[in-house]
Amino acid sequence: MGFPDRIEREVDLQQPPAVVWAALTTAEGLASWFGDTAEIDLRPGGAGLLTWAGGDRGDFTVQRVEEPVAFGFTWGIYGLPDDDPRRTYVEFTLEARGDGTRLRVVETGFAQLPEDAHKVAFDGNVNGWSEKLAALTAHVG
Repeated sequence: MGFPDRIEREVDLQQPPAVVWAALTTAEGLASWFGDTAEIDLRPGGAGLLTWAGGDRGDFTVQRVEEPVAFGFTWGIYGLPDDDPRRTYVEFTLEARGDGTRLRVVETGFAQLPEDAHKVAFDGNVNGWSEKLAALTAHVG
C-alpha cells in the first residue's frame, strides 16, 4: 500500500490575482502570512528563505514563475535533517473569479519517504497548510 503523495487545498480570496500574486511572490508578501521574515529571488532557480521567530527556517528554490497564474518551488521536507537532499514541490495556481481569486496549492513528493518520516512530514504539512492559508486569507481577504 502506498502513502499519500499530495496535499491539495483551495481557497477563494476576495482580492484580484495581482494582489494574491504579490502575497505569494514578494519578500514583503510572504513575511506577512507565511514566515516572520522572507527573502526571494523570483526567477526559476532563484533562492528563497522563510524564517520564524522560534528559529526555524525554510529554504526553497523557485521552479516556476508564470505571473499571475502559477508559482512553484521545491523545499526541504519537514522532519528531515536540513542536509537531506529530498524535496517536495509546492505549486500555487491562481484563477480570477469575478473580483476575487481562487487559489489552489498542491504539494507533492511525500511518497518518497519511509513510513515514519512520511507520517511526520505529511501530517505536519497538512496542518501547516491549513494554518498558513488561513493566515493568507486574513492578510489579503
